[in-house]
Amino acid sequence: MKDHADISALMADIGARARAASADLAVASAERKHAALIGAAEYIWQDRAAIAAANARDLDHGRERGLGSAMMDRLALDEERIRGIADSLRAVAEQRDPVGEVMAEWDRPTGLHIRRVRTPLGVIGVIYESRPNVTADAGALCLKAGNAVILRGGSESFHSSAAIHACLVRGLTAANLPADAIQLVPTRDRAAVSEMLAMTDHIDVIVPRGGKGLVGLVQREARVPVFAHLEGIVHIYLDAAADPDKALRVVLNAKTRRPGICGAAECLLIHRDAADLGADILRALIEAGVTVHAGPGLDMPGAVPATEDDWGREYLDMDIAARLVDDLDGALAHIRAHGSGHTDCILTEDDMAAERFMSRLDSAILMRNASTQFADGGEFGMGAEIGIATGKLHARGPVGAEQLTSFKYVVTGDGTVRA
Repeated sequence: MKDHADISALMADIGARARAASADLAVASAERKHAALIGAAEYIWQDRAAIAAANARDLDHGRERGLGSAMMDRLALDEERIRGIADSLRAVAEQRDPVGEVMAEWDRPTGLHIRRVRTPLGVIGVIYESRPNVTADAGALCLKAGNAVILRGGSESFHSSAAIHACLVRGLTAANLPADAIQLVPTRDRAAVSEMLAMTDHIDVIVPRGGKGLVGLVQREARVPVFAHLEGIVHIYLDAAADPDKALRVVLNAKTRRPGICGAAECLLIHRDAADLGADILRALIEAGVTVHAGPGLDMPGAVPATEDDWGREYLDMDIAARLVDDLDGALAHIRAHGSGHTDCILTEDDMAAERFMSRLDSAILMRNASTQFADGGEFGMGAEIGIATGKLHARGPVGAEQLTSFKYVVTGDGTVRA
């Protein structure tokens, strides 16, 4: 499929089949969805050698394109990560099925009994970059919530995603669910993305998962509603009342564990009264191979001077910006000016400072004395996530199965008429 007309026909066909499958999924039993996910997990593990071989092709392609180390890390699948994909599928399978849940019910003086019942959204389009595990996570969560899904993975993970998708389809068919419930766009052609963004007849919501360029494109061009996942410009504020051991441990983990994920710390704000502790932490980061972009008053061997471009920058690599602030309010002002509303953290033993930080900021995730690498649906007990929604409508924070549902009102009377 190379010309735009062919892509249009391809996407229209995918959309029509997804819409048809969504009608079956909306009434599929929890047991059948559970069986499909458990089966998919088993097929992932059985086919781990084939998935690794597909991933090797993608890694070769990434090296040819000159992808950076952080992007290559996001792309890479070893046996441990493949096991993690299978485990994630099993975790989603064991989650409570949200479809049909009665969210609230009440009686009216008129004699009506009203229930608000959780229902699937319908068809979800997921557009994502590089990380092949998103194929499994997104497919599993949409299925759990009774939705059909159209997956458009990044060109970097083309072969890996296809191998994982094949296992998901095998799980569906083994459970007697429609194979079209989870579809993967079978082309790298970017015209497919443009088509998805305009498929109002077939797609109910678009979920972009990737960098600023992808999310910006989706928000500008989508005619379908969007669950926004903006940059992870994650701040950690080192308060004057921080515990030194906790602070060092948390900051090192938040930056270096996996610097290419959206929950990685990108800026350390240091209370002036904690400047000595801040300097110790920055030296430890430098020793760990992190490039520190240091603001005024934080000059030290191995650091580089920060520029204005370093404030509000998502490095997704072994870099961190660092800045002295006069107090907690100074940290709050910096985060409001340069943050993305994703995840922000305070390191402090002062309960009042922590409460002020939590109440004065409105990021999707706020943390105290914990690594921001925990900003993840799996770590929140959701089994997996499609992404971290940073908007304020419908879904916010980790988007799991429950966030991929809507609701309807079911009203019962007994020959009841309105006066």
